[in-house]
Amino acid sequence: MQSQHSERPPKFVTFGRRRISSSVCIVDSKQHIRTFLADTLEELGLLTSDARDAHDLGARLDQQHIDLVMLGLSAGGDAASRVLTTLADKAFDGHVLPIGPSGSPVVAAIQQLGAELGLVMLPTLATPFGPDRLRAAIAALVPADAPPSAPVDVAEALKSGWLELWYQHKVDARTLVSRGAEALVRMRHPSWGVVPPAYFIPADGDPHFRELSQFVIGRALDDWQYFFGQSGPIDLSINLPASFLADPAAVEHLCLQMPRHPAFSGLMIEINGSDTVRNLDRLIDVARRVRFHNIALSIDDIGTNWPELMGIERFPFTEIKVDRALITGCADDRLKRSVCRRIVELANGYGARTVAEGVETRADLVAVHEMGFDLAQGFLFGRPAAARKFARATLGRPLAVASA
Repeated sequence: MQSQHSERPPKFVTFGRRRISSSVCIVDSKQHIRTFLADTLEELGLLTSDARDAHDLGARLDQQHIDLVMLGLSAGGDAASRVLTTLADKAFDGHVLPIGPSGSPVVAAIQQLGAELGLVMLPTLATPFGPDRLRAAIAALVPADAPPSAPVDVAEALKSGWLELWYQHKVDARTLVSRGAEALVRMRHPSWGVVPPAYFIPADGDPHFRELSQFVIGRALDDWQYFFGQSGPIDLSINLPASFLADPAAVEHLCLQMPRHPAFSGLMIEINGSDTVRNLDRLIDVARRVRFHNIALSIDDIGTNWPELMGIERFPFTEIKVDRALITGCADDRLKRSVCRRIVELANGYGARTVAEGVETRADLVAVHEMGFDLAQGFLFGRPAAARKFARATLGRPLAVASA
């Protein structure tokens, strides 16, 4: 008869030459602790699950492979000891990271019991702690490489529910008050963790591009309803390709999807700057038509191609976003500031607002303000977050500017 250990499914840790994200199960009796740890770990590229107690953990171990168990002690030493006993009974071959007060006798007892049961115990993560200490405690498990670039079938991702939208604030460059958020598509792959769009967005001509665009529209409008219920209305922006808007049927369906709620102030559609320049006449016509349906168009990632936007009669675009390549480091680069000022002047002449992308330092924020940008966006105001985390952590609260 085979042992439990030999009956466990094989451990897959690589995909080709790349490493697959490690899986972490957070065991703690308190939901808010599990939520905080899951949010932080997912930002580090790890796959997460959680369990309230030893019984829940046992079910998790039967369903999936787990590399690390983070063991909180909020329920006391007896509950933690039952977790360790369950791990030993399941022949758990991963790591265990206890979390508790430094020097606590309970923590010392848990470490001793884990060692006696033959478990691989990591040094205790002492409370309180921040993201940097958490990263250091699990450094060996954080993926060193980007997710695998093997082709991902977008149809499969849509059908399996792997796709979601993450949100990042667009902030008033003068008052630092949030003026809305941009939706960014992400894939939560069961093996690779959270995957950025560069690894799965299909080519413009791919037959699944329209289906992906429809997903973005539908999910953003659903999320607007969720945000409204949590803290009130919020202005949302989404990204769509010019080819999607070239289809009259798609545009008509888009217009029909707009909420009729009186608090809905409209949807901003961001289109890549180069894409806009190549399809300028067509998009001008689209912009003029959709504005009667509470939809506006934004020109995204404008850089040195800005002169292509000069001389447009009755400019129909509501917003011009300046590429991060011109914003990052602009505080110390006179040439970048010169180009940015030209773009701001161009937008002001058309009556369009300007957004500085990629603001990551206080110095660049000051430069953006001095150059007359209306809005700013970037890691200085927070990284993109999944809808529920975005609502929980930022909506209805003053924005905190990160340290430079």
